[in-house]
Amino acid sequence: MATVISRWDRQRRQIRLHPRGSLFPRKKLLRYILFTLAVIAILPPLYFHFSLRRFNQLQLRKCSWMRSPPLVCAHGGDSTKAFPNTMDAYNIALSSQVDCIEIDVSRSSDGVLFALHDRDLQRISGNGTSKVGHLSMKEIVDLGSSHHHLLEHGVNVPTIEDALELVSGSVRQVILDAKVGPPLYEKGLAKDILSIVEKTKCKNCLVWAKSDSLARDLIKLSIDTMVGYIVMIDGTTGSRMKLLRMRGAGVVGVYHPLIDEQLVKVLHRRKKKVYAWTVDEDEAMQKMLLEGVDAVVTSNPSRLQRVMQDVRTECFREGFSLNS
Repeated sequence: MATVISRWDRQRRQIRLHPRGSLFPRKKLLRYILFTLAVIAILPPLYFHFSLRRFNQLQLRKCSWMRSPPLVCAHGGDSTKAFPNTMDAYNIALSSQVDCIEIDVSRSSDGVLFALHDRDLQRISGNGTSKVGHLSMKEIVDLGSSHHHLLEHGVNVPTIEDALELVSGSVRQVILDAKVGPPLYEKGLAKDILSIVEKTKCKNCLVWAKSDSLARDLIKLSIDTMVGYIVMIDGTTGSRMKLLRMRGAGVVGVYHPLIDEQLVKVLHRRKKKVYAWTVDEDEAMQKMLLEGVDAVVTSNPSRLQRVMQDVRTECFREGFSLNS
């Protein structure tokens, strides 16, 4: 018992109870209080600083495209108001002051280049297996005039020469989307396309194709016409096509769901422009602005222009400056 009392007495003397029973010395308590107050005082400014920094980062990502806006490219003209790849569709797009028009290029059986896609030919003819390459110039022209009653608008299928003469002087860029099909496929197609580009003096023409063979032919034969290639999902593997595969191409047309910030950075580092296709929904349009692509190909250019204006308005309202 005496041992227990002695041990307790030693512990009591070590603790040395201070006034009011505090177990903390006054100096330590004061330091603790001051430290706590300092932390409380500094937390709000720190929180504000990092919140503002995060806001600025998000704002920059959302709004930085405004300093170098992407081209608004009308896919086949404005095909929401007229049949695609017709003079009406091109004129409507031009009246909306688009930056760029994409024109499909197909070759008839007698070698005439038309602003026409097999898909649109099938709509005109009502034949789901029709191919531009199996029809002559006369047959295509006759189809356009004789089947217009099937469509909301009359269809006059223009040649590439007619289309370029209409649009090339009124936009910053014309994209010629070369379609490869039977019976000639790529044979002589690059030469035929570049011949029309030269004849119409289309200095702002860009030619691209899903066929790498054709794109390489275009690069070899072209003197000053920009050439691009396409990145999409490979139908045989189910994976994305190789991103960097043609040194001489200045533009890469990328299927828009494949586009992210890293893809854009990789292509820009190689001095290649990124064109997103075909982007028709608001959410996808906003994403392409965020990712900083160089052009957006859309069948609904008026919608894209509206989305861009809405984002501009929001950015300016939040204090974004083009000069900062």
